[in-house]
Amino acid sequence: MERIPLRNVGIVAHVDAGKTTLTEQMLYLAGELRAPGRVDDGTTQTDSLEVERNRGISVRAAAVSFPWQGVKINLIDTPGHVDFAGEVERALRVLDGAVLVLSAVEGVQAQTEQLFHALHSLRIPTVLFINKLDRVGADANRVLNEARDLLGAKLLPLQAVPPAQWDGKEPPPLWQEGDEAPAPEDAVAAASEADEALLEEYLSGQPISCIRLEQAAADAVHRAELNPVCFGAAIRGIGVGHVLDAVLRFLPPPIGTQNGPIAGVVYRIEHDHERGKTAHVRLYSGTLRNRDAVNLNGSETVEKVAQIRAITSGRRKDTGVLTAGDIAAVHGLNSARMGDILGDGALVPQGMRLATPLIRVQALPASAEELPRLMDALQELTDEDPTLDLQWLPDRRELSLAIMGTIQLEVLTSVIAQRFGLAVTFGKPAVIYRETLTNHGFGHESYTMPKPCWAILTLEMEPLPRGSGLVYSSTVAHERLLPRYQEHVRKTVPEALKQGLFGWEVTDLKVTLVDGEHHVYHTHPMDFFVATPMAIMDGLVNCGTTLLEPLLKLRVSAPEEACGRILQDIADMRGSFENPVIARSSFTVEAEVPVSTSLDYAVRLGALTGGRGVLSAGFAGYRPCPPELGASTPYRGVNPLDRSNYILKVRGAIGG
Repeated sequence: MERIPLRNVGIVAHVDAGKTTLTEQMLYLAGELRAPGRVDDGTTQTDSLEVERNRGISVRAAAVSFPWQGVKINLIDTPGHVDFAGEVERALRVLDGAVLVLSAVEGVQAQTEQLFHALHSLRIPTVLFINKLDRVGADANRVLNEARDLLGAKLLPLQAVPPAQWDGKEPPPLWQEGDEAPAPEDAVAAASEADEALLEEYLSGQPISCIRLEQAAADAVHRAELNPVCFGAAIRGIGVGHVLDAVLRFLPPPIGTQNGPIAGVVYRIEHDHERGKTAHVRLYSGTLRNRDAVNLNGSETVEKVAQIRAITSGRRKDTGVLTAGDIAAVHGLNSARMGDILGDGALVPQGMRLATPLIRVQALPASAEELPRLMDALQELTDEDPTLDLQWLPDRRELSLAIMGTIQLEVLTSVIAQRFGLAVTFGKPAVIYRETLTNHGFGHESYTMPKPCWAILTLEMEPLPRGSGLVYSSTVAHERLLPRYQEHVRKTVPEALKQGLFGWEVTDLKVTLVDGEHHVYHTHPMDFFVATPMAIMDGLVNCGTTLLEPLLKLRVSAPEEACGRILQDIADMRGSFENPVIARSSFTVEAEVPVSTSLDYAVRLGALTGGRGVLSAGFAGYRPCPPELGASTPYRGVNPLDRSNYILKVRGAIGG
């Protein structure tokens, strides 16, 4: 493995912190643009969709490449609004480093916390940029303290911390790279929090040079244990050069080998009117060229690469080759879907779930005749964003989508109209519940009739703590059940748990294959794919399931006189809250409330505070829902509990 001389860096932040503006200024400073675009004017390079230009927000993660001091930087500008967290989730998987932008006015917000903890959990080295020093109310020192207290971050300012009354000048660097002079004591103390060797030298009174500080700090940043901090005002180009320098100094290059086996991941899908489906690929190993054949997800299906194009300041350039560590747009992978693995999946890191759609809406065409076209359009959009989870109930002739929030609906309406020429309306939002096991138990299935078939298996199923997701294992010997059949069970279990006894996805459980049997003559290659859902549903009946409702974490700031009304409103929503913090005639409170009671809370907060309340919200997890307040949803397809019809359906004997 070798270090590759480039950087794959993401720009992430809460909405309106200045990510896209920072990206534009980076491109301008690198000489890629004659003038930086402006979000308000709709002239930015990475906001290419018309809805992005009209609304002034990023909807899709967009990649651009440019050189800085002789090093190629692949920069991914991600959406900041929580409704588009799925785009961020997919981008994080392909990054080697990140720049987290914070507003010097708003500071650490709900989405900031979620993003930082995701970066930290994935061990992605991260530079912080405290932006908007030019705004009224900016206070860089307050934001530093919030980052330490709310994020638990260990911070290393690279520039002098600007005062609250900023003079408009660029904050000077605290030391120069490669300087042999003694390092500033405050910087050494900050870096020592994340490096024991440096701490010992510091406490023993040894002189520490700037070179030594830089080396120790870079090592700690690479371990994701320290965050360098830059300051500036991106809209005025102030501090942007310091951020770019910090990217090269502290964020690591990718590691891989161009001569190894092909290993990559599709992190984004888009549809090009001229070239069709485009797969955006990060390659971790090997070299991919035009006309190469690759397999997807370890299957026998082989796709042929038609064209490989790099993206430079908005322009697509045909390169014909993609090497380990790099990112490019690949044409010809017609069956590729978001998250698909190219080649050897063992060399591709796992992603992290950030996007959890909390509501579902029905999609209604302008006329019955347009339903097929709308279905095709939504299927194409779901290929690009799988979190939409398009569902079609043929008996009801009903199309529905899972979404993150109402802003996403506005964007979808605009995209469907502009891209497909269709008018669509959406029904009233309904909450997406989940289920979990009530008790420990077993599920069994003996699928031996009607011949030819033979698949016998027993699954042990036990509940896990909230947030555990699905854990699968097997204790069955290969002599008892061949590995290929055990693999069929493993692949089918997650899909079988997509619908439980109430029709919702079942989560937070462990499923263990404890017994299984195949027949040397009668077992068909598909038998365990058929039998596993029946065993799962048998286990759910035996264990019972509990309905779970989604929660939002709110942070509300408002005038002090509105405190009582707001706390009462939170209680009326079946919410819980921490003790309010009161300062300077205003208060801040953190609360958790059910999604079902808070869909219109932003509007209510405005009425309660006369428009002076500030709200930030993020997903907080699930909790058991009172049975009388929950809801079930129709089972899609034939329920495996209807054993006879289910077997006839999967064997193609009946439709539906």
